[in-house]
Amino acid sequence: MLERSQSPLASPAGRIAALVQQLLAKRSIATPAGRDDDLTESGLTSLDMVNLMLAVESEFDVKIPDRDMTPANFRTMARIEALVGALLEHA
Repeated sequence: MLERSQSPLASPAGRIAALVQQLLAKRSIATPAGRDDDLTESGLTSLDMVNLMLAVESEFDVKIPDRDMTPANFRTMARIEALVGALLEHA
């Protein structure tokens, strides 16, 4: 299971980046992913992407609707940030 960010005041972008970096570290990938980098090209597998979806739900205390659980919404950290922003706006 991924660890929650230690600072609750961290920005959503920073919290998402921390989740992604934890997954990359589990894969022994030392190269950090950029905000607009394709996460699968950075080394995350489909199973990692599922774990990332679950981690995002836990980190932000949101439920991602099935219609939003698409590869496109989790392709980059920027897209995840946009999805989280929309979910938090409607919470």
